[in-house]
Amino acid sequence: MIHLKTFAAAAVALLVLAMPATAQSDKPSEVGFGVFTFTSGPAAAYGMPGRNAAELVIEQINAAGGIGGVKIKPTYVDEGQGTEGVVAEFRRLAADQNNQVMVAALSSGNCLALAPVAEQLKMPTFMWNCDTHQLFLKDKYKYVFRTNSSTVPEFVASALYLLSVKPDVKRIAIINPDYAFGRDAAAIFTAAMKALKPDVEVVAELFPKLGSPSYNTEISRLVTAQPDVIFSNLWGADLENFVRQAAPRELFTRSKVILALGESILQRVGTLLPDGVIVGVIGDGWWLSPDSQKNPQTKEFVETYRKRFNEYPVFPAFKMANTINAVKVVYGKALADTKGKWPTRDDLVAAAKNLKTETLTGTIELRDDNDGLVDQVIGMTTKDSGHPFPIMGDMVRYQASLVTPPVGVDPLAWIAKLNPSVLATLPKPGSYK
Repeated sequence: MIHLKTFAAAAVALLVLAMPATAQSDKPSEVGFGVFTFTSGPAAAYGMPGRNAAELVIEQINAAGGIGGVKIKPTYVDEGQGTEGVVAEFRRLAADQNNQVMVAALSSGNCLALAPVAEQLKMPTFMWNCDTHQLFLKDKYKYVFRTNSSTVPEFVASALYLLSVKPDVKRIAIINPDYAFGRDAAAIFTAAMKALKPDVEVVAELFPKLGSPSYNTEISRLVTAQPDVIFSNLWGADLENFVRQAAPRELFTRSKVILALGESILQRVGTLLPDGVIVGVIGDGWWLSPDSQKNPQTKEFVETYRKRFNEYPVFPAFKMANTINAVKVVYGKALADTKGKWPTRDDLVAAAKNLKTETLTGTIELRDDNDGLVDQVIGMTTKDSGHPFPIMGDMVRYQASLVTPPVGVDPLAWIAKLNPSVLATLPKPGSYK
């Protein structure tokens, strides 16, 4: 004789099996995101704006009902612990099926280490910064996407802008951090300059270690070399320290200086930088750009960020905010594809393929190789009566297609074929307004 409780349990099981898939697949109470950035050490000067933006955007999404009615639960991972610890944290978070997305990473070294792990664990990973072009240079990934540009368009744009404002440049010097990001940038910028102006000469190439407390030796060598132009992709506290030490020695008036990541420290160094220093945002994330100013959502984000964190959001904040908003769009597409059933990790990967969406500062498009296409905004420091620090003036917005090699084409080979005639077709400084 069948026990009544056993019979009841069997009946319930049969009823569940007969129910539609959408009814069986209840939405989770929350969905986990791993968010990787530097929150300690010298790199935190760049990483914390990303952390702050993630906090703000996720709060806004959750306050509006979450993603498909499900709220995001972020877990923040400090990249300052080193690559070994970062990889271990990634593996730990990926082991929990409630965590569906990783937003990682800031460091080029960390993202190169995480990409194969993400592929192995079949974990959807959206690289919010990770500028190195090496990410997709040799390896193909299904689960890894870069919602950002790379070192190639970023530093080709620097060369194009320089030649539009100083076409007579002859002697250039480079001071970059001594790791992949800095070495790659030096190779890319030099290759672009030699392709576009073959008679240019590199008179100094300096690679100080990350976290160097003093740049006095490097500054002395730059002063002695007397270059027409100094290019640098120093960032975070390193860039701020360099500016504070170089300004009293008039380095920024002796030579034309390109600070490729310079916008990120304008509010911190105030009037130390004179007018005319070329600064970039390695992407399009400038809070005072015309596209940002005409977007009500962006203006609201900027004001909310300023009130909470007592500063305006610099471009790392926009890289993070744009990535998380893009992931939200991916979820929306996945939910449409699954007809409301909560998406799996693989559903998210399918929805992210060839994504194109508007952002707070422009657009992001994912190519067939999962790399991002983002425009490049660059300009020069200029005083502004409304702020106690310089802003970007004489801006140009280079379309991503202009400064990015096609899928499958070797970047340095593509750069080497750049023709000086392209300079006559470029938008002029100040055209982006």
